[in-house]
Amino acid sequence: MTQIIIQSGGPHLSLQDFGRLGHFASGISVGGAADLLALCEAAALLGGACGASLEMAGHGGRFRFDEICDVALTGAPMRASVDGKPLLWGAVHRIEKGAMLEIGAAERGVYGYLTPRGGILSDEILGSRSVQSSAGIGSAITGGESFRIGGGTGALVKLRQQDRFSGGLIRFVKGSQSHLFDGATFARFEETGFKRDPRGNRQGVALAFDGIGFAAEGQLSRVSDFITVGDIQMTGDGRPYVLLADCQTIGGYPRIGTVIPADLPKIAQAGVGAPLRFASISLDEADRLHVPYEKEIQAMKRTIEPLVRDPHEIADLLAYQLIDGMITGDEEWL
Repeated sequence: MTQIIIQSGGPHLSLQDFGRLGHFASGISVGGAADLLALCEAAALLGGACGASLEMAGHGGRFRFDEICDVALTGAPMRASVDGKPLLWGAVHRIEKGAMLEIGAAERGVYGYLTPRGGILSDEILGSRSVQSSAGIGSAITGGESFRIGGGTGALVKLRQQDRFSGGLIRFVKGSQSHLFDGATFARFEETGFKRDPRGNRQGVALAFDGIGFAAEGQLSRVSDFITVGDIQMTGDGRPYVLLADCQTIGGYPRIGTVIPADLPKIAQAGVGAPLRFASISLDEADRLHVPYEKEIQAMKRTIEPLVRDPHEIADLLAYQLIDGMITGDEEWL
């Protein structure tokens, strides 16, 4: 049995997978990785379903393995090294038994992911290994803990990650409460330039902007209603708040719309101060956009390339067969 040993970890290190479905009526949202695209990248790199990953919010940690093992590094690019040698992000690396894998601060974005080959094999709760603190399921990981992993080795490869770490245009669809915002307020929302506010976590992120708030009809007198991931709530002072993986399932703040799944990773990964704009699209257009989004995920495997090592970083370079097909010069050509 192979294990990953957490020597130390950032303040928000947790196990995450694709979440737990079917428990919304019990007040438990889907949860799972804040950036599901990063788990899809890990699965493509490792050649199949990857199980649970370590989600690292803003900062990674120090990790060892008790057997040789491959790991995929995806999501927000972070400074990473093994025994002091830098590692490429968005790639699979082989970690020797006892070597120290160190992952530092995020260089862009928020959530980075460490996925051992075979995934992390903790016990499942309600069909998922995801920690969901807001529902009282699991807790953040601290130094000294260890987990069983699938382990093993395979191809060392890399891929080009989708750039979703600097904000950008966010598309959303109108919902059951969009009509509570009058036309002028709705138009102003789409014309306003927002920035990711420092206040944010796996439950959601607040947005900063200049000007007065976005009030809806009956702003503070709405009866609580079902809400879901991607909903854009207007809080009491009219500040937008976009719900993420660990959001509550009931809420009373009015919602101007819901972000489409393809753009949710850009919300989750927007660093503090990253610019964001919103554009409403029809439900039909959202459905049409979802098809290429799914195809793009399926096509990730075709973007995989071999991970080529820099010869300067290979200590035992002379032990490799570097020349193939040598001739003596007196062969007869056929």
